[in-house]
Amino acid sequence: MSPDRDSHPRPCAGWSRRDLLRIGGLASIGLSLPDLLRAESPSETPKIIPAALARTGFGRAKSCIFIYLSGGPPQHETFDPKPEAPSEIRGEFGSIRTAIPGVHFSELLPKTAAIANRFATIRSMCTDNNSHTASGYWMLTGQPHTAQAEVPASPDDWPSLASVVSMLKPADRSPFTSVILPELVHNDNAPPAPGQSGGFMGPVWNPLLFQCEPQLPRFEIDGLRLPESVSLERLGDRSALLRGMDRDFVAQASSDSVRAFHRLQEQAFDVVHSATARAALDLELESSKVRDRYGRTKFGQSVLLARRLVESGVRLVQVNWPREPGDQMTGNPVWDTHKHNASRVKNVLCPQFDQTFSALVSDLEERGLLHETLVVATGEFGRSPRINPEGGRDHWGNCFSLAVAGAGIRGGQVIGASDRIGGQPDTRPLRPPDLAATILHLLGISPDAEFLDPLNRPRVVTQGGTVISELAGT
Repeated sequence: MSPDRDSHPRPCAGWSRRDLLRIGGLASIGLSLPDLLRAESPSETPKIIPAALARTGFGRAKSCIFIYLSGGPPQHETFDPKPEAPSEIRGEFGSIRTAIPGVHFSELLPKTAAIANRFATIRSMCTDNNSHTASGYWMLTGQPHTAQAEVPASPDDWPSLASVVSMLKPADRSPFTSVILPELVHNDNAPPAPGQSGGFMGPVWNPLLFQCEPQLPRFEIDGLRLPESVSLERLGDRSALLRGMDRDFVAQASSDSVRAFHRLQEQAFDVVHSATARAALDLELESSKVRDRYGRTKFGQSVLLARRLVESGVRLVQVNWPREPGDQMTGNPVWDTHKHNASRVKNVLCPQFDQTFSALVSDLEERGLLHETLVVATGEFGRSPRINPEGGRDHWGNCFSLAVAGAGIRGGQVIGASDRIGGQPDTRPLRPPDLAATILHLLGISPDAEFLDPLNRPRVVTQGGTVISELAGT
């Protein structure tokens, strides 16, 4: 379901009776890819305005795994401990040496510290926004939101980075280009957060949502399974019949919705017929040792699934940190540790991240994929330097940390520094547009590239961002 569907319902969503009959024809052959049905009033295939493709390091990454640690990881208990600060700042955990001489991480990340020479750490990212949704929107789109408070998704939102990659750099080895899994991010019981859709470019730009429980045996992704009564051979016969019926209709159709639906329908056929695409989604093909290495959690298996997807040719996979059953009752859902920060990061959050992130980077390297796969691990912001009276840390967009690996990035770098309490950038302050420009640059999309919006106005994919030279080698 698109992020704005609940908050902006429209009866029949602008589809004509003839369009709806065509959807029925799709269902009759045994396909129900949900993203086909969410393309409510999509625009045509976007018109891209080429930009000069230059600079060192351009296009080194064939794919990207974007790990979104929703809720906001505390920099003090992860990549930027402050052992010399007072106890109400540093917390109860110590720091440990990493594989980089003179650099320490929190003691809660021993496996990550051991491979710190294989990735770059940024300690000076800032949004100056303490709203989960507004700050997250900036991190996921590279565009600032006008709000400082929590906001719902809107049809007027800027397209997410996943959307931009999907439309400007289609995959050439997979029917999937950009995928979000295992669920959309939302704040408490609110609708999905902004920055996860095609925004003003229409739902046809939306990344594919693979909502799933990959830690479960023989899990399935809704809409990508044929009914037991429909074999692949039978599907081929039915799809050929439907395509024949469609040919003249689509050629004569004046509706953008019909043409866009037809394109998505063709993608659905490709997905089900592609043995490579179906195999990429089958975690049972991985050994128990590999699955254990990533961790048998929903997060761990989601990241493993992301590795399989990029290995099969998917361009970008966004893995959202998933909510746990009942975690909204704990006072610190996901990484939002307003209460009992110490016990939450020690017993739940850091052990999972430490195991899974270190496994991913090491696994990609061992498979010879790290040099062509960009890995980004970040939240929407960090946590406050001072521990509050309930033992938690509060929202903090002024300064936070993240990790970036692969795509030829020189490992062992620490980019930027925070002040003595981890509250403000001390050197090399960076902002989301800089990260967005770097991700696009490494994927072979010029940050200066333009596309035409539905009103034929040129839009630049990133505004005000500069490629981070330490990462891109510019």
